[in-house]
Amino acid sequence: MHAIASSNKTKSPIKLKGKHAFKAQGFLDSAGLGRDVCKFRRKETVFSQGDSAKNVMYIQEGGCVKLTVVHETGKEAVLSMLGPGDFLGEGGLAGQSICMATATTIAPTTVLVIEKNEMIRALREEHEFSDRFIAYMVARNIRVEEDLIDQLFNSSEKRLARTLLLLARYGAQSKHQRCFPEYRKRCWRK
Repeated sequence: MHAIASSNKTKSPIKLKGKHAFKAQGFLDSAGLGRDVCKFRRKETVFSQGDSAKNVMYIQEGGCVKLTVVHETGKEAVLSMLGPGDFLGEGGLAGQSICMATATTIAPTTVLVIEKNEMIRALREEHEFSDRFIAYMVARNIRVEEDLIDQLFNSSEKRLARTLLLLARYGAQSKHQRCFPEYRKRCWRK
């Protein structure tokens, strides 16, 4: 990781239970025990394919982060474009020991790097945070399924149009945009 790490080790906005409620956004907006805020320049590598999967990251602000994978033959594929509010590196929570992709910034980006053990602790103990993380992961899974369906059944022109709309964040970000392949529309009309 070639980031400019923030030495802002201020106390976390997370308060003791009973007196103050846990604030998920406060957790994601600050450095603290097991969490470090890192600033990346444009076209900088956040992590590389094959690196140890020991952190989960949350994009706080800035440009997009591009996730790519390179096949042993040298062919590269873009898996995803992630922006502020997105997590990456969560495969380590599911038992992956190495990163399956490379994450590269498109523009200057600020990322919260959360150590795996701190992420597990927060998911177990902080229900507001675990609810938010699970909702994010389900939405991302739906997006991956849509991408796969798009790749398998739509023409290259339709895939390009969908990709451009997604990159432009067409529609409300919280609203789910449905893109059904043409064959499904024909089957459903019968």
